Amino acid sequence: MGTVDVIIPVYKPDRGFLSLVEKLEKQTVPVNRIIIMNTEQKYFDRLFYGTAIERTYHNITVKHLSKREFDHGHTRNQGVKLSEADVFLMMTQDAVPVDEYLVERLLAGLSGERTAVAYARQLPGRESGEIERYTRHFNYPEQSRVKTKADLPELGIKTFFCSNVCAAYKREVFDALGGFARRAIFNEDMLYAARAVDSDYAVAYVAEAEVYHSHNYTCRQQFHRNFDLGVSQADHPEVFAAYSSESEGIRLIKSMAAHLKQQGMAYKIPYVILQSACKYAGYLCGKRYRRLPVGMVVAMSSNKEYWS
Repeated sequence: MGTVDVIIPVYKPDRGFLSLVEKLEKQTVPVNRIIIMNTEQKYFDRLFYGTAIERTYHNITVKHLSKREFDHGHTRNQGVKLSEADVFLMMTQDAVPVDEYLVERLLAGLSGERTAVAYARQLPGRESGEIERYTRHFNYPEQSRVKTKADLPELGIKTFFCSNVCAAYKREVFDALGGFARRAIFNEDMLYAARAVDSDYAVAYVAEAEVYHSHNYTCRQQFHRNFDLGVSQADHPEVFAAYSSESEGIRLIKSMAAHLKQQGMAYKIPYVILQSACKYAGYLCGKRYRRLPVGMVVAMSSNKEYWS
């Protein structure tokens, strides 16, 4: 399918980021270029001072921007403009390929004539608790699936589910569809997938392509994250008004509770309920952000600079 570039937005990278780079350099399908869209140069220099990462890895390009310039959609679009590859992978700095077949398997998933994007399975890291482990399994099952407009009656909003933690895009289709939303606080990956499905393209979930990626968010962090999720849905009713995400959240809670009981961990269910309440409260506030004072909106959001 031609050349492949990888585009990674980065903010305050740690040593784990080097593991990602090293894994990408060892893929069975060689990566042409790794384009790093770094927010705030001082943090990047602090980690790589004296190492000159661009010289250590000959195929790396680093583009620095300020925190005020960062936007989930626009920054990624800028990264794509720096690439001339036929296919590009969007990744996040905390995703690490499980093996050297990640790119190869995503390209296989992208090979369908009408497939616009193929995304990878996310596996929990070693530090993940049982709740996070099950959540990953729920959202990223063992079975691959290609999703099209025909799946909307069955899958609803899950038809558009696609994650830029690790996803491969056909450049030709990406350009034809206009790329990511130019301004997006969150969900730029799902917004693009929705546009692709509406234009009769397919979204492929490739379970064989795997990355380690998980978070142990606190209830407070879940509130802020889901506030931004709600904002993104309020800003794009053309996608989210027709397909509710609440039912999918309820299904996860019920499935999680049953799983914890089966594992002899029923004592964790109250925390699941508390965590879910924080998620839902943040989501509802985000959906109604236009009714709230600006100061409150900024305080609730995890992306303060978005509101500048």
